[in-house]
Amino acid sequence: MEHTPPERDRVLECYRDGVRAIRALADRVTAWDAPTPCGEWQAIELAGHLRCVAENYLEYLQDAPDSRLAKLFAWEGAAAVLIRRQARQNAAELAVLPAEPGPGRITAFTVSAGAYADLIPDQWDRTHLVYRGTKYTVGDHAGAACVEWHLHAWDLARTIGEDYRPRDAEVLVPAWHWGVPHLPLVRGEPWEAVLRSSGRSPRRPEGPAAR
Repeated sequence: MEHTPPERDRVLECYRDGVRAIRALADRVTAWDAPTPCGEWQAIELAGHLRCVAENYLEYLQDAPDSRLAKLFAWEGAAAVLIRRQARQNAAELAVLPAEPGPGRITAFTVSAGAYADLIPDQWDRTHLVYRGTKYTVGDHAGAACVEWHLHAWDLARTIGEDYRPRDAEVLVPAWHWGVPHLPLVRGEPWEAVLRSSGRSPRRPEGPAAR
């Protein structure tokens, strides 16, 4: 692959930064029925999505390289179909979450995200999945998690009327290339490129975004 993988220490620190940012921003949410930049989701649903994704990432790591995610990526169809399948999975998992307050969902997210962070250093080079003939490691997928957490930190910030920018936005570019290989990354300033490639607009917080 023409892109150089991100540095391990920077990815690990970026991951921890993302989790901390989500917790800090969630602590400032006062209206969990407030709209977010994520389509029709309210803040409570975004919190539920974060919980589901963190639990899934932990499951995928434990089951790699034969996880549900690896089997999905082994199918070599169009990227748009892959995206729709992931969106359907997100919606189905969110629909069956037990009723709980936003802070409870963020706590569950933090627990699973922390467990994942504890496991990945020792499994960094282990095969996570294979996509279109290229092997992606646990470390590569940790980059995808960084992208996920920082994007949703931005969503939470916009929900409470604030802005957000990762401390090390530059590392998210190689993290995207290696952790989200099925989606193109537009050119430009690193953080704006990540926002725009995910369907978000830095200048229009009210617009719907990818989940």
